[in-house]
Amino acid sequence: MIESGPKGVARTEAEDLLSIVVPVCNEVDNIVPLAREVAAAMRDRSFELLFVDDGSTDGTAEQVRRIRDAEIHQIRLLRHSFRSGQSAAVTSGMRHARGDWVATLDGDGQNDPADIPKLLAALRAAGEDVCLPPIRLVMGHRAQRRDTWLKRGQSRVANAVRASLLGDGTPDTGCGIKVLHRESYLELPRFDHMHRFLPALYQRAGLRVISVPVQHRARQRGQSKYGLFDRLWVGIVDILGVLWLRRRFKPGLIVSEE
Repeated sequence: MIESGPKGVARTEAEDLLSIVVPVCNEVDNIVPLAREVAAAMRDRSFELLFVDDGSTDGTAEQVRRIRDAEIHQIRLLRHSFRSGQSAAVTSGMRHARGDWVATLDGDGQNDPADIPKLLAALRAAGEDVCLPPIRLVMGHRAQRRDTWLKRGQSRVANAVRASLLGDGTPDTGCGIKVLHRESYLELPRFDHMHRFLPALYQRAGLRVISVPVQHRARQRGQSKYGLFDRLWVGIVDILGVLWLRRRFKPGLIVSEE
C-alpha cells in the first residue's frame, strides 16, 4: 500500500531531488525525532522522506501520518501488507523514490541524518573520472560503534568473513546510512539480506564504491530486530550466494547501436 502524492516528477526535479528511504518495523517512538532530524539536515535542499513500514504491529504508520500531516509534508508512507525484511523495504522505497539519488537510514535512530550532506559532498568531491568506473554507491563507515560489546563482536566477525571471501574493500557494509544511484540499484539482483552486500553487488556491475566515516549513536528507543543467527550464520549463506552471482556475470559489457 502506498500513501503518497502524485507519482509523476519532471526530469530536472528528479535530478535535484534527494529521496531518503527509511525502513521501519515497530519503531513508533523513533518516527518523530528521526523525521525532524532529517528535515533539519535537509533544510537547504529539495528532498522527500519515504518511511517504508514493514508490517509493523504498533502505531508506527499512524505516527508517520501524524508528523506528515502536521509538520513535515515531504513525508511519504509506504506500507507492506506483511513483514518482508529490511532488504525488501529498501527496495520498495527505491522503486517508489522520485529522485535519481537516494539516501537510506536505519529506522532505529542510530544513524545521524546530519551525515547525509557529508556523503553527498564526498560524492561531488570524487567527481567522474573517465579512466575509472563511475561512483554509484557511497557507504557510511561507523568508525566508533555505539552498540553492546556482543553486537560489536558479531559485526567484526561477520565483516572479517565477508571481507576475506568477497574482497569488496569496504570496511563496514552493514552501515545503514548510504547514498545510492537509484537506477543502478534497481538493476541489481535482489534477494533477502542483499542490503548487507551492496558494495560487492555494485562492484559486480562494474561500478565504484567509496566509504566515508560517519557518526553512530546508541539506540535510545525500541528494540533491535536482529540476533546472532541473523548477523552471522545467515550472512555466511548469503556470502556464498554472492560469490555464485559474481562468478556468473561479466561486467563492463558495452552495447553500441550502428
